Amino acid sequence: MSANLPDPKTVSEQKSESPAVKAVDAGAATRIRNFLIAMVAIVLTVALFFGLRTETTATDLTELAEGSTPLEVALGNGQPTLMEFYANWCTSCMAMAPTIQELETQYTGKVNFVMLNVDNTKWLPEILKYRVDGIPHFVFMGKDGETIASAIGELPRSVLEANLEALVAGTAIPYAKAAGQVSAFEAPRMPAKGNAGDPRSHGAQVTN
Repeated sequence: MSANLPDPKTVSEQKSESPAVKAVDAGAATRIRNFLIAMVAIVLTVALFFGLRTETTATDLTELAEGSTPLEVALGNGQPTLMEFYANWCTSCMAMAPTIQELETQYTGKVNFVMLNVDNTKWLPEILKYRVDGIPHFVFMGKDGETIASAIGELPRSVLEANLEALVAGTAIPYAKAAGQVSAFEAPRMPAKGNAGDPRSHGAQVTN
């Protein structure tokens, strides 16, 4: 007596249409959808983080300038000085802002931190004196206000800190003339006496 065996194809079709299989397929689809949603959320979060970070760094430059020591005060208070030529549009200056802020806090009461905006024509004599052609441009000055060394560009914190330690101690600057990536800057010509017009004057935002 022969047994009536079901057609394998029919069994396979029945399994594929069973509620359990459909539930598994639906669960997999849900997991994939949730995964994609999570990935999109992560990408948006990262983009927002870096966007806010850039905005915060740009703000830090203005805050640093407003909180820096006025040049005339720094030259007469008997403390060594780190003078920085900068601009709000300078990407290298933005990159250095957090480091400068940390060092300023670390050396409070020991070193003057002076920031001069190259877009402010008030500082044109200083720009020409120190031959600023790239920013950030750092000038290290002794307690008597005399220039000791200079450095330009994005520099490691360790380099600036070593220079500041030497500045405070009154010893030789270890990284004199250090250089890193800069934002190009072309100094304007000194205006003729009696000429009140200056094509760059409209860009002066910060008076430090």
